[in-house]
Amino acid sequence: MAKEENIETPKENTPGAKAPKKAARKDGKEAELKKKVDELNDKLSREHDDYVRLMAEFETFRRRSAEDRLNLIASASADTIKGLLPVLDDCERAMAMLASSSDEAAREGTALIYNKLMEYLKTRGLAVIEAKGTKFDTDFHEAVTQFPAPAPEQKGMVIDVVQTGYTLNGKVIRFAKVVVGA
Repeated sequence: MAKEENIETPKENTPGAKAPKKAARKDGKEAELKKKVDELNDKLSREHDDYVRLMAEFETFRRRSAEDRLNLIASASADTIKGLLPVLDDCERAMAMLASSSDEAAREGTALIYNKLMEYLKTRGLAVIEAKGTKFDTDFHEAVTQFPAPAPEQKGMVIDVVQTGYTLNGKVIRFAKVVVGA
């Protein structure tokens, strides 16, 4: 029986008994750390997405602000040019009146003023709508009256221009008021 007592079963404090508990704790810590790393990666990914979206929103805001400024400047210049159109009309009427006058200096002076003003406005994008002798187009012309066409080929054509029309950078700012052949 003495021999039987010498045979010991492994106890908890022997190295073989502790190994499974350490491995289980190590696996638990690794899983916990892996979970934390995944959570941090997810959080970092969300923060990165938020940052990218914020930058895109800012870029859109910056672009819209720049467009708004350009539109404001264009609108202000269009209003100024629209205000000058009656002056152009007066110059045209004065030149028409002076065409039959014998006062050469007045005719040349008025033509000079009109040409300088018109050249400046052309550099800003103003263009005259050529109407007389063209086909009536509602995109550019406003019919003030119809007149019997003197010839069949003038039917639907602009016979006379009552008020000159203008475009500014391709957009109509004042329709040409015309007489249309019926």
